[in-house]
Amino acid sequence: MIKGINNFLKRLALWMESFAQTKYSLWALFVFAFAEASFFPIPPDVLLIAIALSYPKRSYLSALWCTIGSALGGVFGYYIGYSLMEIVGIKIIEFYNFQDTWSKVVATFNSDVGYWFLAGAAFTPIPYKVATIAAGATHQSFIPFVIISLIGRGLRFFAVATLFYFLGPPVKAFIDKYFEKLTFAFLLLLIGGFVIIKYII
Repeated sequence: MIKGINNFLKRLALWMESFAQTKYSLWALFVFAFAEASFFPIPPDVLLIAIALSYPKRSYLSALWCTIGSALGGVFGYYIGYSLMEIVGIKIIEFYNFQDTWSKVVATFNSDVGYWFLAGAAFTPIPYKVATIAAGATHQSFIPFVIISLIGRGLRFFAVATLFYFLGPPVKAFIDKYFEKLTFAFLLLLIGGFVIIKYII
């Protein structure tokens, strides 16, 4: 099963790499980042890395598009939680099987560490979409929400951009050599973000 997942993700990565060379790559990155911040499960780093690998000198521009798209997607997630929780938000929570954990997330946002949780979700593998929806559902102050989202998302994506700007070709060679192991590590990281919410918070 793991081998099948690896093969699928490798084909997906190759497709992303070829797509990254088209004139629509930045728009695709923007849309991908927007969607992930509010409902889509796969982080935009996948496409950001694909673009940065193809054109290291476009890494920072790609990170900027990714940051703006993700922050705006976060605003959409906030709106879902604020105004559409009963119609849309609850469906997203159910999709990710967070019904039993949702009360803990809400309690976290209503505590003194609410914004720290948002910052952590913006920068780490913790699912950012859950934090954006929860921030809206608990009616957190909008301006601090936007500022924290921009800073957290920007730090994350520009860190990736910096890595590939200075080490693009060597990093690409490393990824090609250890793709299967890195794929497995990526899956663990992605799953780990959901585990943090479900069992640690």
